[in-house]
Order: sequence, then C-alpha cells, then structure tokens
Amino acid sequence: MFSPSVTPDQPHQSVNSNMAAIQHPESRVLIIMTGGTICMKESPQGLVPATGFMDEAMRPRPSFNDGSICEPLPVNISDKSTEYRPSLRTPISKYSRHVRYALYEFPVLLDSSSISSAGWSQIASCIQSNYALYDGFVILHGTDSLAYTASALSFMISALGKPVILTGSQASIFALQSDAVDNLLGALIIAGTFLIPEVCLFFHRTLYRGNRTTKISATAFDAFGSPNCEALARVTGIGIDVNWSLIRRATALERFNVQFALDTAHVACLRIFPGITPALLDSVLKVPGLHGLILETFGAGNAPSGPDGAFIDVIKAAIGRGIVIVSVSQCRSGTVSPLYEPATILGNAGVVFGHDLTTEAALTKLFFLLALPGVSYAEIVRQMSIPLRGEMTALPSRNQFAHLPLLDLGASLSSDQVRFTELGYAIAAGQLDKIKSMLDTESHMLLLARDYAENTALHLAAVSGEVEVVRELLRRGASVHERNAAGNTPLGLADKAGRMQNAALLKEAGAMLHVEEKERGMRPLLSPTAGERRWSSYETSLTFEQAASQFWAGSAARSPLEMGKKGGGLIPDS
Repeated sequence: MFSPSVTPDQPHQSVNSNMAAIQHPESRVLIIMTGGTICMKESPQGLVPATGFMDEAMRPRPSFNDGSICEPLPVNISDKSTEYRPSLRTPISKYSRHVRYALYEFPVLLDSSSISSAGWSQIASCIQSNYALYDGFVILHGTDSLAYTASALSFMISALGKPVILTGSQASIFALQSDAVDNLLGALIIAGTFLIPEVCLFFHRTLYRGNRTTKISATAFDAFGSPNCEALARVTGIGIDVNWSLIRRATALERFNVQFALDTAHVACLRIFPGITPALLDSVLKVPGLHGLILETFGAGNAPSGPDGAFIDVIKAAIGRGIVIVSVSQCRSGTVSPLYEPATILGNAGVVFGHDLTTEAALTKLFFLLALPGVSYAEIVRQMSIPLRGEMTALPSRNQFAHLPLLDLGASLSSDQVRFTELGYAIAAGQLDKIKSMLDTESHMLLLARDYAENTALHLAAVSGEVEVVRELLRRGASVHERNAAGNTPLGLADKAGRMQNAALLKEAGAMLHVEEKERGMRPLLSPTAGERRWSSYETSLTFEQAASQFWAGSAARSPLEMGKKGGGLIPDS
C-alpha cells in the first residue's frame, strides 16, 4: 500500500526532513469533510459548522503536522475540475510510516439529521473521482445518521479495494474536552497504514464494519456498537490490533464502481409493539407507492398473530401486491430465525428473515436493491436473505473444516515464513494445483504474508508467465492495491516485466498504477500486438528469466528462500 517518498537511487540528502523521507514510506489519504459536531464552533446561536478545518483544527496540532513541506495534492471536484489543495503529514507512526493527507470540504456542510440519498451520492462521487489518487479515505460526518451513511455507502460501492473510514465526534474538536482528536487521528492512521478494503466506522478507539454499526448513546464517547460482529480493529496502548480474519476482500474480477440510484422514497420502517392493530399495519402497507417495509419484530422475529389471523392476512395481502417485507429484531443483539411459532408463521407468509441485520443496514440494503435495474421481486427477496457486503452473518457451511497449525519446518524460519517461501517457489514454477492446495488450507495467512521486500503473493505472480496463477490469487481475494517496499503495485511489476496478459487481468480486477508510480514515469504505450494497449515504462517485453532476475535483484535477495531467511513471510502488524 505504501512506497518510499524518495527512491533508493536518489542522491543522499543531508537535510533531516529529506533523510526522514528516504527512510520512511508515505501514504496519501483524502479527508472529506461533510459536516457534523466535529467541525462546529460556538456562536450566539449555539454550535454552528465552521469552515477552514485543516488550518484551524489540524495544522496547529503536532500529532497531525510534522512540520514538513506542505506539498499540494490534487483533488478532483465533482464538476470534473481538479484543484490542488495544501497537504499536511503526520509524524512517523509506530509502523514507520507517514500519512500525508489533503482535506476537501463540501461547499455546503451537511446536517447529518437531514441527510438523504443526495448526500450519500455526493460522498460516493467524491470517493469515485479521487479513487486513483489516494490510498484511503476518511469521511467526517455527524453522528446522528453516521451508521446509516456507512451502511448506504457499503452497498453503493462495489469492488472496493481501499479503506473508506467514517468518523465524527460527540464534542467539537475545538472543545476543551473532546473525543474528536482521537477519532480523527485513529481513522487517519488506520486508513493510511492498513489496507482494509471496506467501508468502516471508527469511534472510541475501535474500527467497525460500517454496515454492522448502530448508535447506542446520545452523549457517551463510546457512542457506537456492533452487537453482532466483532470489531475489525482496536487501538491500544501498544499499537493497532487488526482482526485480519474478519476483513473482507474482493474475490470477483470487477473494477471499482458506484451505484448512485437508491429508492429511498418507497420504503418504510415499522416497529411492532404490544397492542398494534392489523388496521394500523394495513394503513402503513397501503401507503401509495410503497415497495418495501422493514418490520422491527420482537426477539427472534416474533409478531402478533391472534386467533383470527388478521395480522398475518394483512401481511400476506401486501406481499401479494409485490411489497417486500423484511423482519429484523428489535433486540440489540441476536438474529431473526424460525425459532418460535410466530416467526415461523411470518416466514410462511413470505416475510424475509433479516437474520442479524441492523435496522440501518436493512433499510439501506433495501434502498439499494429496489433501485437495481431489471431486478425481479424474487431476486430482491433472495439478495435480502444473503450477505452482499458482510452486513449479515453467513450461515456456516457443513463443508467447512478447521486445520491443525503447521509444524515449524525450519530452524531459522517460522512455519508461516516457510509456507510463504514454498508458495513463492510454486508461483515461480507455475504449479497451479499446488498453489490451490496451499490456499485451500492457509489462504488467510498466505494472502497477507510479505517477503523481505514487502512483496505479496500477487506481486510474485505478476512477474511470472502464468496468468492462471494471477487469476487464482485474485479469486481468493488478493489485493491489487498493495505496494512493496519499492512502491510498486502488482500491476507496475507486471508492466515492468512485460507480462501483458497478467497486466490486463489485473486491470480487469480493478488494478491501477499508484499515483507515485505514474510520477516516476509509467505511461501508456501501444503493445506490439495490434490494438492492445498497455501501461509501460519499457519499449520491449522481458523474458521470464530477465523479469525474475530483475525482480529478485530489486528485492535485495536471489530467491524466495533467501528472502524468507532474511525475514520474509511477515504478516502485517496487527
């Protein structure tokens, strides 16, 4: 995900700031200010949103500004124009990295209690316009609808390969006692340090999957919870603990995309309560143009039935008219299931079990599905029942087995290092069956592992001649956006090695040259094959032997095994 700010072959500098730049990589993050308490100031009318957030709130604080040169960074505006905004850089983190960031303020700051699909589209458009320019995104937002926005963005954005982290605060950053600095700094460091390709919410030292969150307190600093899904990461006194086993990765060959259409005008939400009448439910279900209803039911999905069955008859009639009805639990934790007779009756009537969806996720998911072009009622019902973006817990497969940990196979290497080295040899030899077998048992570890030069398995495969190896790694969730110690993406290495098929497949999966690779001179050229276009800084393709030689030389080692002995196979800090 990162690259050194200065390449190794540049002349030695005596200036301290330049020395730091040589020694420590730098990532780029775009902060998008939408509004919220975090940026508010006192006024005679009470707290009001204030502009100039970077200059007034971040520049004076050493934790946000190491005093380095404020080089301008490009920010693409929604009207397709590009503006260069001043940037600041954090001091070196525990992970030996700087985060350089720019801030874009919405021309009109949004009130989170009044946000609509137009506001969500504005945020998504800003991410889309700047996706190729930054390693991650931090969205500053009011807390009232923060969980709704996080859920909506998670469905609107598909094939996400970079972190998008929403945060805000319960008190203004200008207040004497505030949670704003910790929330913003934590989100910024995580977005610039760990490649977590999800829409997340960061609050009170905890990173959550955005579509699993709900606001649980109006005043406490720990204002958000994720009752049915563990936290993705936590900030502790010694670092950031990332729960890598929970991180979702794209496994389809798709490019980053945004669906802006959401059907927010034809969905309602109704909370079941003791004494609710069939007539009241019927009046809601007969609202003109209604297409969907989120029904907040008791416990595990129970609702009144009554001896005459009138309540269920109203529901059956609405479903017969094509209205999608989804049952979610009123309880903070737990799942909707046919555990009791009332829930079974609802299911038999055609109500969709929302399992452990939050109300926020259920609503925004239904907004999203109802707006998909040409999707049938049956398909909407099916997709509401399965996880699309990790928003609900998938039912366990009967074919899932646990595997015993591998024994230490080397005196000087951990078993993880040995296995990653073994995978490197299999990739170099094009042994697809062996690669599949290794990934079947240790996919999580092997896709996260890095060698001495911070190359991932996909970096190694990018310079091989076997496009099917690249395809298999992508299918397993390998990230196309990771960068090695020299700042190269897998696409950049495939390009340098002249592996045009590999490069084409990587681009199909959403790969793009990092902005720093482009600054170093990568450019689009026509390939020797007529009509085929490739990115290249070379005029001719290399043989596999030349590519491998150049690759290992650039990695400061002659082979995967040597790289392992020098400390390869390292799992990212967590």
